[in-house]
Amino acid sequence: MTDSKPMPTPNDCPLPRRRSDFATFAEAIDYAARSAKGLNFHDMRGDLERPYPFAEMRADALKMAYRLIAAGIGREDRVALVAETSPEFAALFCGCVYAGAWPVPLPLPTTFGGKESYIDQLSVQLESSDPKMLIYPGEIAEMAKAAADRQGCEGISWEEFAQADAPQADLPELSPDDICYLQYSSGSTRFPTGVAVTHRALLHNLYGHATGVDLGVNDRVVSWLPWYHDMGLVGCFLSPIANQASCDYLKTEHFARRPLAWLDLISRNPGNTLSYSPTFGYDICARRISSQSQVSERFDLSRWRTAGNGADMIRPDVMQNFVNAFAEAGFKASAFTPSYGLAEATLAVTVMPPGEGIRVELVEEERLSGAERDLSRPARYRAIVNCGKPLPGMEVEIRGEHGEIKGDHQIGKVWCRGESVMHSYFRNEEATNDCLVHGWLDTGDMGYLGDGYLFIVGRAKDMIIINGKNHWPQDIEWAVEQLPGFNHGDVAAFSFETEGGEEAPAVLVHCRVSDPEERVRLHEAIRDKVRSITGMNCVVELVPPRTLPRTSSGKLSRAKAKRLYLAGEIEPIRLLEAA
Repeated sequence: MTDSKPMPTPNDCPLPRRRSDFATFAEAIDYAARSAKGLNFHDMRGDLERPYPFAEMRADALKMAYRLIAAGIGREDRVALVAETSPEFAALFCGCVYAGAWPVPLPLPTTFGGKESYIDQLSVQLESSDPKMLIYPGEIAEMAKAAADRQGCEGISWEEFAQADAPQADLPELSPDDICYLQYSSGSTRFPTGVAVTHRALLHNLYGHATGVDLGVNDRVVSWLPWYHDMGLVGCFLSPIANQASCDYLKTEHFARRPLAWLDLISRNPGNTLSYSPTFGYDICARRISSQSQVSERFDLSRWRTAGNGADMIRPDVMQNFVNAFAEAGFKASAFTPSYGLAEATLAVTVMPPGEGIRVELVEEERLSGAERDLSRPARYRAIVNCGKPLPGMEVEIRGEHGEIKGDHQIGKVWCRGESVMHSYFRNEEATNDCLVHGWLDTGDMGYLGDGYLFIVGRAKDMIIINGKNHWPQDIEWAVEQLPGFNHGDVAAFSFETEGGEEAPAVLVHCRVSDPEERVRLHEAIRDKVRSITGMNCVVELVPPRTLPRTSSGKLSRAKAKRLYLAGEIEPIRLLEAA
């Protein structure tokens, strides 16, 4: 007799749906555990390995809370957790919450940078969060323990921690204004700033987002996003708990190897209706399927009504390619749900109303850069994506350099205010005061409002300013990516200071061409393309594939690329000497 296959947790349940209307996240866990719903963990091929009902998760979390208390962990102590997508992390995170401690999700190793780079990254985040304990999967014990020893905190694998005694103990009474967890944004690896999020802020954001996408009673979530990034942690782990929705998971590394397993998983369960991804996730799938036929036979994406998009600049051309690739499988363009958010606002600030899809406005380059119109050149335009309307209880303003409020379709800095905004940066009063002013959060992003909708233009700190003229790096990168043979993420643009003290633009480009003469021609084509966009000569460097660094959420890190290039750690490919 063969073992029966595990059954996924159901979509429907007689327990009345509550949209995150709890005083604390611990109450949300307690309520979710009364349903039959839960988390479902799948292998690389999308086959179910472990259903994990919320009731079982809660029971495990309480045991973890007792173990933490027995180990001397008290209220407001930090417990760093390497955030593998697994039942163990889920139970530990919720156990920290029950114990009144602050879980600190930290990244897994990536394919970039190697062992020492990962130990360095963990070490700086441990130094910043100052935890009493680091708990990690056994398979990365050597690296994680090295980081814990360097910082001087206890390091233990969760397999070993699960064997510790768990004597029952009194759990602390939690308040809505207590800190629930610390979140490190994906770029915070060199000068990390932990975002302190209260129970009130978390639940307010989870309510707002569930309302914004109109999360239904029997909706089901699918995700491959990492749990150390805000969109994966908050949107695809904490939200299903607080809004009582079953969720199906692929590990991020499994998605990277087999991206179409994500779409297989969405197709498999009739209730799979919500799933989020940054732009590059849709891009990878569209590219991967372009050489395959029988899309309609393999996939059924007709019930996918919320295809969320966020975490990086949304590219309408990529979204259209995805629609073209998967329309035969029933995917509807109206399912796309652009959003805008950041860890400092817990997660979401704005979200597109259901069914409105991707909407773009063409904006003149001069308006984006703030320069006067050059009448000697044809007008250039960039398609700016509509990122939706503010969540319930969230206010958004666009402000100028001196704090003045801008009108509709006037570009400026994006500010937001609401209960979802972070409490502070942990132990960093200066950084907190720099971005929090009278309850308003300076997001650091540039954009404009139009008829109540938010349009994001780019990060203020990424702006390239040469001879008093502003250039958005995305415009330069996108222009180069239009040349044959390039993928999204193959180009990094930034400015640097020359020996003469002047700012100069630089572009690093992944090169897959091996012929030396072809490389020279490619180099010239890129330089001509950048000159046509910026009107100036630019330093163009061809670099080996997979050289450009990414953040933990998969986004290109221009700041790190610049730092590595100037430090000589990114070595350009040498070109043929001119004859």
